[in-house]
Parts: sequence; structure tokens; C-alpha cells
Amino acid sequence: MKFLDEYRDARIARTLAKEVAANTTRDWVLMEICGGQTHTIMRYGLDEILPKQIELVHGPGCPVCVTPLETIDKAIALALHPDVILVSYGDMLRVPGSNSDLFRAKAEGADVRVAYSPSEAVKIARANPDKKVVFLAIGFETTAPANAMAAWLAKRDGLKNLSLLVSHVLVPPAIRALLATPENRVQGFIAPGHVCTVMGYSEYEGLVRDFNVPIVVGGFEPVDLLEAVLMLVKQLERGEARVENQYVRSVTYQGNVRAQEVVREVFEIADQKWRGIGMIPNSGLRLSDAYADYDANRIFDLDLISADEPAECISAKVLQGLRKPTDCPAFAIRCTPENPLGAPMVSSEGACAAYYHYRRHAGSLTKIAV
Repeated sequence: MKFLDEYRDARIARTLAKEVAANTTRDWVLMEICGGQTHTIMRYGLDEILPKQIELVHGPGCPVCVTPLETIDKAIALALHPDVILVSYGDMLRVPGSNSDLFRAKAEGADVRVAYSPSEAVKIARANPDKKVVFLAIGFETTAPANAMAAWLAKRDGLKNLSLLVSHVLVPPAIRALLATPENRVQGFIAPGHVCTVMGYSEYEGLVRDFNVPIVVGGFEPVDLLEAVLMLVKQLERGEARVENQYVRSVTYQGNVRAQEVVREVFEIADQKWRGIGMIPNSGLRLSDAYADYDANRIFDLDLISADEPAECISAKVLQGLRKPTDCPAFAIRCTPENPLGAPMVSSEGACAAYYHYRRHAGSLTKIAV
């Protein structure tokens, strides 16, 4: 594929892996934040061609996986209202709530519609003035501008029957929370390229300063990730800690300023609960008071809904890089993509799904590792 083949070149990947090995004299634990990066690592067996001193662990960078359980329960409750159309991204339909999921609610007659863009929810609201249309607005900073635009357009056009059930999370506060825990083992981070395309990477400088940890913004192809690992190892071996940008073809220091302006206009920073992790201060976005008329939580009085995680699911440890999916006794037995216990097995970016597809059978890694 044009412009991608060079970033999937096995010869370049092996050369980078050898350079990592040549520069590694100690054990290092590195975390990739984004679930898309996790899937690339698993698909191509990148951790298998790195020296054994390098351990890659997987962070909470899957937006579906960290959406709180009660948000799913709220979405299901809304979908079951006879006058509500619930609009969602497709990968949310199979995420288990406390007792059901949106896919089952749809099968039982709820009007649940899959959208590929928040603008589709706006169109649905315009086409159904007699219905209350609720868009399940989840994600990291990557999807925040598009979700903000849905509310902005609704307000501009005086659209009264559209609201957003917002569950937005922010990456830097989550990294800060991980670094502050006594259990933390991570010594270097690969920051998510898609998030940084929107936000830039100035926000990570405070983390580097406060925790003396190197952070490299990384892309999503094998060569991207191996180069990011090499950049981290070189810093760690020299005792350095700074922010570097490997993903220069997409990410700039300042990011997409216009997108940031739209987000700041519509949303405000708030404390946010992360599924499996808990409440992280100032780690989320909620609709500002100026957009309160489009906040489904306020319109439908949903704040009383709460839920606890299934005791058997260890996704909390997986999302914090403390355990691997294969450490779970239920993995690939009682927990599969068809019958998931937790969101990381459902999402196309979930770590458990990545291990299920690429790592559950011995000897399944070939691609670059051969």
C-alpha cells in the first residue's frame, strides 16, 4: 500500500530490533498507550523480536475499554425508552453492561442505530423531530472535536431533540495516575499518535519533568513502534528523560489548534471514572454549562445509575499494565469476543482481543518474527 509499505518492511523492522538490542544493557519496562499500537505489536510479533530485557506492557488506550460500566447501563436504559433513538459507534454494541448490552437491547426492539460519525446523529435528529435522539459520545481526545461539532451544530441550528451521553477521557492525566501508583513498573511510554495529532505533545512535558520518565510519540505501523522503542531505550540507557516525536509525518508540537478550540468551546475538563481503574481527577470532558441543553445526563437525570465491575474480570490490571490478558483464568475460555466478560475482549482496540486473535495459540507469531 502506497506510503505504508515502508513502515511494514520486515528488513527495516529487523534492523531496528537489532539496534535496540545493541543499545540495551538493562531491563526496561515500556508501555504503549494506544490499543491500536497494542494490536500492531501482537499482529506482527514485535515483542518477540525485541531483546528479552525489553518488556512491553499495554496501557488504557482503548476508548471502548475504559468507558465506565454505568455509562453502558445508562445507554441501555435510554435505548429502552420508547421515544428515544440511541445512536452509537458499532463497537459499543457488544460491550457488556451490568446485565445486558446494546446489541441485545436492539434485538429486543430498542431503536439503536450504528453511526460512523457524530454528524449522522445530527441528521437522524433532523429527520425524526418527534423522537429524542441520544448520541453515545465516547473516546479520547481523538474523537472529541467531531463529537463537539455535533453539539455545536445542534445549538447553532436550534435542534432541540439531540443530546449527547458523554464519556470522554484524556491521556496525560491517566499516565500521571499510573506513574503515581506504588505498583507502577513502567519506565518509558509510547504516547498515542492519533491523540497527539489533535492535541500535540506539549502536555507530556510536565509528566517528563515530574516523574523523570521519557515519552516518545509513536505511530501505528511496525517500523513506527520499533523506532519509538529504540528512541526510548537510548534515552533510558543514557539516563535522559524528554519528550520526542517519532510520528513526525502526522504529529506537530502544537497539534490541530482549530480542533482544540472547538473542544474548549463545547466541553470543560472534569473528573472522570475509567472502567477498571476508577476516578482520575481532571481526566475527562463533559459538556459545559453553555451546552447543558444537550447533556443527556442532565436531561434524563441519569446520575443515579452506578455499577460495579464483574469480580472475575482482571481488565483493571490489564489496563494498568500490571497483568497480561493471558494471566486471566477466564481468557479464551469463559471470556471470548463472542461472550466477553469485559470491554477489552470486545473492542477492536482491546488488549484482550489482541491476545485472543494473535496470541492464544502457541507458535502463532510469524509475520516479522520469522
